[in-house]
Amino acid sequence: MKHKNNRRSAVSGQRSPQGEPTFYLLTLGCPKNTFDSEGMSEMLLQASYNGVADPNQADVLIVNTCGFLQAAKDESIGALQELAAIKKKNGAKGRPQLLIAAGCMAQRFGSEVTRQVKGLDGLIGTRAWTDIVPFIQKLRAEKRPGPLYHLPETGDTPIETVALNRQQVDVGRASAYLKISDGCSAPCAFCTIPSFKGLNRSRPAEHLLTEARQLATAGVQEVILIAQDTTAYGRDWGELDGLPLLLEQLVAAAPEIKWWRLMYAYPGHASDRLVEVMAAHPQIIPYIDMPLQHGHPDTLKRMRRPHNVDKLLRWIETYRRSMPGAVLRTTFIVGYPGETEAEFQGLLDFMEAVRFDRVGAFTFSPEPGTPAFDLPDQIDEDTQQERWERLMAFQQPISLERNRQMVGQKLEVLVDGAGDGVSITRSYRDAPEIDGYVVVEKELPIGQMVPVLVTGAMEYDLVAMPANEPIMVM
Repeated sequence: MKHKNNRRSAVSGQRSPQGEPTFYLLTLGCPKNTFDSEGMSEMLLQASYNGVADPNQADVLIVNTCGFLQAAKDESIGALQELAAIKKKNGAKGRPQLLIAAGCMAQRFGSEVTRQVKGLDGLIGTRAWTDIVPFIQKLRAEKRPGPLYHLPETGDTPIETVALNRQQVDVGRASAYLKISDGCSAPCAFCTIPSFKGLNRSRPAEHLLTEARQLATAGVQEVILIAQDTTAYGRDWGELDGLPLLLEQLVAAAPEIKWWRLMYAYPGHASDRLVEVMAAHPQIIPYIDMPLQHGHPDTLKRMRRPHNVDKLLRWIETYRRSMPGAVLRTTFIVGYPGETEAEFQGLLDFMEAVRFDRVGAFTFSPEPGTPAFDLPDQIDEDTQQERWERLMAFQQPISLERNRQMVGQKLEVLVDGAGDGVSITRSYRDAPEIDGYVVVEKELPIGQMVPVLVTGAMEYDLVAMPANEPIMVM
């Protein structure tokens, strides 16, 4: 897994017309945060704010924070401190700039954020970002001695009730995220997400279908379905296998979308019906991201994760047999409390048996408030790091082998960037920001899908040249 810069702006920067308020929004963390930031941007645009790329030109400074792990928390604090240091006492119309911490870290560590970031005006949580406009109005209207908190169990306008207008943010983009639910009901012992995101809440299908049509109209070619657990879609209202039905509805509603990509699937909820639907619709690309966290049943039990490894292997076999060229991405945690050398070796054996196309790995981070925080037999940092390095080194030749199988094949790729005689593109095998690239030896039109012939392979990336005729992914 290669490191990707996770700082993103939710809107393209434009200088505001005279007199109209402006905002600067910095997004940290995962694609779920990106979706929330785009939602906040849309609501601000509808309220006659304009997005700017320069924080010095903004009336309102917003950082959508990440607090999942300590490293992400440190980055979020640093970003807020940077903006606090340049914050102006007298901005547009003689009013001071406002600095707002939004998202996961604000929800989880609100009081700590206010202690470390001097000049912070407000905190708005993960379940309340839909209230961003009235929250800013309240900040402007009220004088107070310290930051204003808006970290409720649910906001005044819950995300489940909101249908966003996806044509108003980054119109014409090639890829877009579609969040199908929020929160998580999984019992994982190491994870803090349910504590600040709440339990799984699925968004109504009619809202998702409307947004999919809007994305298609805006020219989006790849839609990436995201949630804390996409395979839990509908379970909160009693539908135990709702994702396959939703996928069928989305494909029918927006046939112009060429790629539907599935992320964050929970192994305990992955069904044969899901495989059948994916195989039946070429627009649903044969790619699935399924964070497994480990491959040894004893470690998985302590993690409170699905631990029937044989059942999982059967599902993977069905998935790959049903779709030629099917790609499987996963994530593992090494150094979990009690992980013996034998259990770690069991993880490597599992990786050898499955031969994943894409693997990400993290060392265990003890998060306060989780059951794993107090588990006995904590693994020291040196051992964690050594196992992480061994795992990544173990995966590299597997990744190279999987990539070499693509040499000589034709693929359709989506062009992300071009310059200096080459193009940076992605095939169906590559999710944005986390997977590799297909480097094409020619400058191609950005945002378009083009056929290429793969000529070379590296551990993470492919090299290709333009093909002479259009081809199909499968």
